Amino acid sequence: MSWAIGFDSNWNRDIGYGVPATCDHPGCGKAIDRGLSYVCGGGPYGGEHGCGLFFCGDHLAPSDGEPGDWAFVCERCRAGEDAEWFEPTPDTPEWVNHKLTDESWAQWRAENPEATETMRATPANASGDFRPCGNETQPAARQQSPEKEPR
Repeated sequence: MSWAIGFDSNWNRDIGYGVPATCDHPGCGKAIDRGLSYVCGGGPYGGEHGCGLFFCGDHLAPSDGEPGDWAFVCERCRAGEDAEWFEPTPDTPEWVNHKLTDESWAQWRAENPEATETMRATPANASGDFRPCGNETQPAARQQSPEKEPR
């Protein structure tokens, strides 16, 4: 199984190291991807320790825990159960353009016309000036996330 592209139903967005993204810390803006290297909690969907959002190295720190029972987490998860989670950043224009124009996403667009139109209508994408992507790699099969209890 590859973690290049998957889907996280907890946050309702694409994940994986093949998904370009922006750090989810408010105001950061650093370019990252939504792979396991950047996920709060260090494991799929946040694992046992995190929220499952994605952060640059400046906004992840080791959680408390015994050796072998810790992970890199965001400041809110490090603060504990009562902390409110950050809001996720929107998809990057690069990723939206890829999903709306790349042939590898044609089946997804056909099966999800409402989501496709929502993506087109999002203010950052409303110009409709979409162009085919230069990187024509095929996405891996979309993964379903396991159910995870919210904190």
